[in-house]
Amino acid sequence: MTRHPKPRTSDTSSGIQHERRSQLTIRPIGLDTMGENVVILSRDCNALRPERLAGFRKVAVSVNGASIVANVLIADGLESLGAGEIGLPQPALQRLGVKPGDSAHVSIAPPAASLDAVRAKIRGEELTKAEIQAVVEDLAGHRYTDIEVAAFLIATSSFMTTGEVLALTSCMAAAGTQLKWNRPVVVDKHCIGGIPGNRTTMIVTPIVAAHGLIMPKTSSRAITSPSGTADTMEVLARVELTEDELRDVVDRCNGCIAWGGHVNLSPADDVLISVERPLSIDTPEQMVASILSKKIAAGSTHLLIDMPVGPTAKIRSNIHAQSVRKLFEFVASRLGLVTEIIITDGTGPIGRGIGPALEARDVLEVLDGNPHAPADLREKSIRLAGRLLEYDPKLAGGRGEERARELLEGGDAREALERMIEAQGPPPRPAPIGSLVFEAPAPRDGVVTQIDCFRIARIARTAGAPNDPGAGIDLRKKPGDVVRKGEPLYRIHGLDQSDFSAACEAADEDSGFEIGSAGR
Repeated sequence: MTRHPKPRTSDTSSGIQHERRSQLTIRPIGLDTMGENVVILSRDCNALRPERLAGFRKVAVSVNGASIVANVLIADGLESLGAGEIGLPQPALQRLGVKPGDSAHVSIAPPAASLDAVRAKIRGEELTKAEIQAVVEDLAGHRYTDIEVAAFLIATSSFMTTGEVLALTSCMAAAGTQLKWNRPVVVDKHCIGGIPGNRTTMIVTPIVAAHGLIMPKTSSRAITSPSGTADTMEVLARVELTEDELRDVVDRCNGCIAWGGHVNLSPADDVLISVERPLSIDTPEQMVASILSKKIAAGSTHLLIDMPVGPTAKIRSNIHAQSVRKLFEFVASRLGLVTEIIITDGTGPIGRGIGPALEARDVLEVLDGNPHAPADLREKSIRLAGRLLEYDPKLAGGRGEERARELLEGGDAREALERMIEAQGPPPRPAPIGSLVFEAPAPRDGVVTQIDCFRIARIARTAGAPNDPGAGIDLRKKPGDVVRKGEPLYRIHGLDQSDFSAACEAADEDSGFEIGSAGR
C-alpha cells in the first residue's frame, strides 16, 4: 500500500490543546548543547507551564517569522532565569538570528509527522522518495529527538534498497546550502577514514589550486578520531567561514580548506552523524548518502574517493571494498557526479603526526620539501592530486602525477597554501605541540609487523586531541622497521596532565604495535 507523508501538524491540530502563545524575552545562556537546538524555561514560566510538557519532548520557538523546534530544559534558578524569559544557548540564537532582549513565542511542538515513515521502516518496508524527503526535512529542522534519530538510523542500517539510498542522498543534498561555481570542472576528494594521520587533503588542495582547477574543500571536524581535516587546518588558519567568505577565498585562491558545518551543507547529515558515531553505526548505505550529499551540495562535479583497506581500517577486506565501491558508483552516476574510487593501503597510519598540530607539522614539511618529511604522506598526496589533475581537459592524458610532483617540488603548492591561509585569516588560538612527552618503548627486539590504527587513534584522543590541538602521537616507527628493546615506538604529547597520564597508562597497557621476530 502506498503511503503518503502527512502534512506537518499545526499548533492547534491533532486534538492537542496547546498553550496560548505568549511573549518571552530572549536571554543568552552559556551552555554547550553540542549543536542541538535546546531552550531553557523557568520552572514558573508564564508562557508555558512545565506540567503542560508531560509526554512531549520539544517546543516550537518563533521570532519575527523565523522558527525552530527545540528540546526544552526546565531550570530551577539557573542564572536567575525569570518567568518571562526564555534561555537560548548559542546554536538556537544563531539559527533564529536573534539578539538578547528580542521577544519570542513558545508553544508545544507536536511530534514530527514523518515519524510514520520511520515506523514503517522499522517494520521493514521500503520508503518512497516523498517519505524520505519528509524525514530529511524534519532531520534538518531538528524536529527529531536523539531517540527518534537513533530509531531511523537503526531501521535503515537493517535494510535499504539502492533506490532508497539514491533518494536519501538526493534529498539530503537539497536540504541545506547548495553552492554553485559556474565552472565545468570543480574537483574534490574524500577519504573513507579509519587511518590516523593521512592528512593528504591539505597537500592535495594546494597542488590542485596551484594548477588552476577549482577545489572548494569543505571538511569535517573530528568526532571519534584524533583530528579532522578542519581541525588540522585550524592550526594554520581560520576554518569557520561564512558562505560569502568561502566563495571569496575560492575566487581568490582557486580553493579553500574550511569546516563544512559552518556553511550548512547537507544539515540532515550532521544530525545523523551526531547520533550514529556514538552508536558506532556506519553502514555502507549511510556512508554513501553522507559523503555524496555533502559533495553535491558543495557544487562538486568530479570526486575522487580514497578508500583505505586494512585489518584495522574502516574497510577491512577487498570484498567489502568492492561492494562499497559499486554502491558509490551507482548513486553518484545517477546524480551526475563523476566519481572515481581508488583503493589504497590501510595497513597503518600515514605520516608521523596524529593530532592537529603534529599533522600540520607533517603537512608543512611535505610542502616545504623538507628531506625529513614523511615519504608515505608525500607520495600518497602526489598520487591523489595527480588523479584529480587528470580531470583537466587541457592537461595531456597521463601527466597528472608528473604535474602534481612539479607543483609540489617547485614550491607552487606551498605558495598556494599560503594564499589560502592569508585569505581565510589567522587561526583562533595558538597550537604549540604539547610539552608533556612520553616515549612508548618497544617490548623486545624485532620488526614492526602491524600497527592497530584504532588503538593508536584512541590513545591520541585520550592524550587530548583534538580538543587540545597540540596533543597526540608522533610515530617513530612504521611497519617493516627494525626495533630494539626499549627503543621508542612513538612519543605521546600532551598539555593536560590528567589526559596525558591516562594516555601513557593506555600505551603501557597496549601500545597498538605488533613486534615480530627479525627472521619473519
